[in-house]
Amino acid sequence: MAETDTSAAAARPDESRRDPDATRAALQDWLAARLPDHADPDVAAVQVPESNGMSSETVLIDAVWGAEGERADHRLVARITPTDDTIPVFPDYDLASQFQVMRVVGELSDVPVPAVRWLEEDAGPLGAPFFVMDRVEGVVPPDVLPYDFGDNWLHDASREDQQRLEDTSIDVLVRLHAIADPERHFDFLAGDAPGDTSLRRHVAAQREYYDWVSRDGLRSPLIERTFDWLDEHWPDDEGPTVLSWGDARIGNVMYRDFEPVAVLDWEMAGLAPRELDLSWTIFLHRFFEDIAAQMGLPGMPWFLHRERVCERYEELSGHTPTNMDWHLVYAALRHAVVMSQVQRRAIAFGAAEQPDDVDDLIMHRATLEEMLEGRYWERVLS
Repeated sequence: MAETDTSAAAARPDESRRDPDATRAALQDWLAARLPDHADPDVAAVQVPESNGMSSETVLIDAVWGAEGERADHRLVARITPTDDTIPVFPDYDLASQFQVMRVVGELSDVPVPAVRWLEEDAGPLGAPFFVMDRVEGVVPPDVLPYDFGDNWLHDASREDQQRLEDTSIDVLVRLHAIADPERHFDFLAGDAPGDTSLRRHVAAQREYYDWVSRDGLRSPLIERTFDWLDEHWPDDEGPTVLSWGDARIGNVMYRDFEPVAVLDWEMAGLAPRELDLSWTIFLHRFFEDIAAQMGLPGMPWFLHRERVCERYEELSGHTPTNMDWHLVYAALRHAVVMSQVQRRAIAFGAAEQPDDVDDLIMHRATLEEMLEGRYWERVLS
């Protein structure tokens, strides 16, 4: 998952521990072993972006090699599993699953995912497993500072271009959710959490993640109260199971001319109802909007508006989103668990202090409390 708050930079080590020159040499040796004889690869440059995320490390690669008598340039990206000393956001980082999801999505749909090339599960070459995919050129809505704060390409665009980005992003979800027979094609995402439906298993897995985050003994009364709320208000009809991107937000999409050209970050992919992705898209924008409001900024309240997102999704897919109040609380809960780990990470790196109240690890604490009281959407949509 890419960073989703204005303190994200503080949750990283001060400097990358990966040396570009050593990485370039290691990748050149690795490519030589991977490619056919006489390919003679040359890794010309390796770049470690300053904006590397917290759940993996990204390395940009410029390489040249020969094939069928001609040498060609190749612009690649390596996603590298985080090591334990970086205090990962998630307990497991299943690169093989991410690689497989992207490969199958690319085969079964026209969702724009980068072409994946190689999966390396041996930690030897780079010190951790990694996979390599083609690099796509485009721009990503910024998280730090968030796009709705102003002074960036999305915020400063015309309302027409902003609407095109919103509509085409929703269309990505429609096309992703239209992949037939997801429980067969993506059976490796089923996991082993208990439950007799995909949604039950998804929530059970989220409880397991929360238990891992709170293994230091600091358990959140607000998060646990929200789990209880979800149980008490469980949907009567969960709806059909689809492939869920899991981290469905515009900050994980690369755009060109305000249309998606690459859908990125699949570490939270799973099997779940359609509304899980819709609610995450809506909530993550509201998360930024609430921060903007606290800072006295106008934000982008018209953008990714709850009602319009659902209407557009129904228009494109024929499916009427249901149980959205429930799913939006679940989205806020999922983000609360992630934020709890992000803030623990910042504390471990000396960039934040442990609060007296563990619930203050949740940046959107007030939002989640209002949601449980049934007041949040009435206030922000009025």
